[in-house]
Amino acid sequence: MTDRRFALLSVSDKTGIETIGRGLVDFGFDLLSTGGTANALSSAGLPLTRIADLTGFPEILGGRVKTLHPRIHGGILARDTEAHLEDLNQINASFIDLVIVNLYPFERTAEVPSVALGDLIEQIDIGGVCLLRAAAKNFERVTVVSDPKEYENVLWYLSHDGEVPLRTRFELALKAFSHTAAYDTMISKTLPEFDVESGTRRGGAK
Repeated sequence: MTDRRFALLSVSDKTGIETIGRGLVDFGFDLLSTGGTANALSSAGLPLTRIADLTGFPEILGGRVKTLHPRIHGGILARDTEAHLEDLNQINASFIDLVIVNLYPFERTAEVPSVALGDLIEQIDIGGVCLLRAAAKNFERVTVVSDPKEYENVLWYLSHDGEVPLRTRFELALKAFSHTAAYDTMISKTLPEFDVESGTRRGGAK
């Protein structure tokens, strides 16, 4: 374990991602990222470590599996206790202190009348939901950000206090849980509209 602070960024909506990434670097965070988010941050000239380099495992299944690894989820879920620190040391992992994630655009894709079931299924986010729930569960130590509108507030706290206060971390965790709940509700309401054999919406495009 080190005194370094790590932030994991993996977003579908990249609004403001360069700004928050640059601010985090300025405040001493090491950035962890993957996929298109890593490319956007790297193109902006920001130093980062790709998740695959951290875990030693490449993205697989066409990107379906990127962040599902003990070094990632252990780093997020670990509490600041001797037992958890020992577990992290055993797998050569570090605390991840800040998680910035928003999810695949399932709702926007579902709004396309002619979308096929197979294409819609690919917009069901797995890793992102796991990251949000893990970070939100461990709000006592971890800041979770699921909405780009919160970037400015997070940077303000870091610039004035050096950290995001507990009350705000709790509020951000609640927002993340609401985000994943709404996402799952949209999936459960939308999928029954489709005929599983034809892969098209029942009664044709709506």
